[in-house]
Amino acid sequence: MNSLEANIRENKTKGELNAIRKNGEVPAIVYGGKDENQKVSISKKKLKNLIEKENFLSNIITLNVSGKNLNVLPKEVKYHILSDEPTHVDFLRILPGVKIKIEVPVNFINHEKSPGLKRGGVLNIVRRKIELKCPSEKIPDNITIDLDGIDIGESFKISSVKLDSEVTPTIQGRDFVIATLAAPTVMKEPEKPAEAETAEGEPGAEGAEAAADGEKTPADGEKKDADDKKTADKKPSEEKK
Repeated sequence: MNSLEANIRENKTKGELNAIRKNGEVPAIVYGGKDENQKVSISKKKLKNLIEKENFLSNIITLNVSGKNLNVLPKEVKYHILSDEPTHVDFLRILPGVKIKIEVPVNFINHEKSPGLKRGGVLNIVRRKIELKCPSEKIPDNITIDLDGIDIGESFKISSVKLDSEVTPTIQGRDFVIATLAAPTVMKEPEKPAEAETAEGEPGAEGAEAAADGEKTPADGEKKDADDKKTADKKPSEEKK
């Protein structure tokens, strides 16, 4: 279980709140249960290290407040609109026996053992997280789905997931889909028009190639004029002899 050192804060103005942030701390509040809400501050550096880890909002954290350990669940993190730095955190007190709602990530394993994926199938993930209602001491780290032996056309529904008897999905009344293994989508190239399929050596093929290269094929009249011009150019040299 992750832990954080927390300091009690007594700020009353916005300026005092900004001073806390400038000192490398992030204001936070602890709520829930019969106790009053408690204002605390935590190290921004240590908080960011925990946020970078997977499933921060679904893991219980131990807050050490003035030498007293308190189990809490992160419920919301607010960020600065420009710097994207955390500016405030809400923590929910975890009380034994009390059920809470929490989003748990879905984890897929054994991709390499799926015959459907080997044949080019596509894993369509409908839900990457599932909201559960469960006692705080029975929060699962994740929901694991095994792809071993799964072929194209098969799907995973919530009924196929084994959960503790005290852990239930918040969506009731329907067996919702978590993921499906769909057939591959193949893009077929369009066929060429018949006019563009002139075989090599057939009439018109040579002219088409020349036109494609940007060359112009002379007409019969133009060819005759060119031959006459060549003959006229040769006459002076013959007469000189």
